[in-house]
Amino acid sequence: MKLADFATPLFQANPYPTYEALRAAGPLVTVAPNSMISGHYDIVDKVLHDRRMVHNFEESVRKRYGEDGLNQPVLQGLGRMFLLINPPVHTRLRSLMMKAFNARQIESMRNIAEASAQRLIDRFAGSGSVDLVSAYARPFPIEIISRMLGVPIEHADKLSDAMEHLARMLDATPVDAAQLAASNDAYQTLERFFAEIVATRRKQPGADLISMLITVEEDGETLSEDEIVANVILLYLAGHETTSNMIGNALIALQRHPQQFDALKQDLTKLPNAIMECLRFDGAVQLAGRTASEDTEIAGIEVPRNTLIYLSLGAANRDPAKFDHPDRLDIGRDLPRVITFGGGVHHCLGYRLALLELETALGALLSRLPGLVIDGIDRLRWNGRTSLRGAASLSAHW
Repeated sequence: MKLADFATPLFQANPYPTYEALRAAGPLVTVAPNSMISGHYDIVDKVLHDRRMVHNFEESVRKRYGEDGLNQPVLQGLGRMFLLINPPVHTRLRSLMMKAFNARQIESMRNIAEASAQRLIDRFAGSGSVDLVSAYARPFPIEIISRMLGVPIEHADKLSDAMEHLARMLDATPVDAAQLAASNDAYQTLERFFAEIVATRRKQPGADLISMLITVEEDGETLSEDEIVANVILLYLAGHETTSNMIGNALIALQRHPQQFDALKQDLTKLPNAIMECLRFDGAVQLAGRTASEDTEIAGIEVPRNTLIYLSLGAANRDPAKFDHPDRLDIGRDLPRVITFGGGVHHCLGYRLALLELETALGALLSRLPGLVIDGIDRLRWNGRTSLRGAASLSAHW
């Protein structure tokens, strides 16, 4: 099995047969020199919680882009994001970020999220058909994260295009020279944009998340200018890319299981568990990675220091050793812990926001448009990404 097997059109359309073959091939499978992958839930979970399994971003960049990759602005920017940094620096950054990104702050967005969902649906409800990605799934989480950061919504389209170029740098397979150049330009655009907003907030602070990040402090520690800008970009990226894809993935999964879809529409109190099941069944985030910081052993297999371990979250969430009948969508399932949000010290900081957004977005859509049908459900065009799965468009009618 090769890493390229996870980037074919057939895989994009349906990755789960490949994941089944991956699990059957063994606990750890070599996919490239000094690179392995696992699709077994217990191994993925263990690696996520193992402090010896770290992010070695520089080594990952060297493997994909050579030594010159370390000089690329987009990769330098990604390297400043706490998501890709190890303790103790990660511990400090995450602790400061959590003070601004806490449960109370997230819950305060519920009414704003509901209003945003209703306003977006108002725009197309009378038309009878729409592309749900461009009209709803993409703009909805962008509105939420923009409000949280205090970013004017009129900049959303420009920022969204730049974020798409940035997100492609997080895929397991390296991008070509043209995409690398576009991603560099995109990151520098984002860096300038958010640096100006940070400078403005220093002079005129508000109640937004950027203002909080400027003032947050713990044991005399604050965030530096570069840390604030890089991690605001990360929050904006994570705050809409994953959720927008997951709204679509959930709707696709539900329509392909009409009895489950009907049961949900008849009783929306089942929505929270249905969302967790959809996250398990076809999550937006499909892949994570860690590097062995020392020689170790996993499931009886020797793993030399600096080996990159790809963790197939999508395969782990369909592991029959963990989930009964894993290829069946069951919104009433008594779920073990779904691994979509990762685990260990890098467990997704924004998982509460993601769940709030998914519950609000899907609840509003199904309440307003119970007759919603996605067109061409078996002929969908996917986004072509290895790490972040989602439909490029979703034509629907009602």
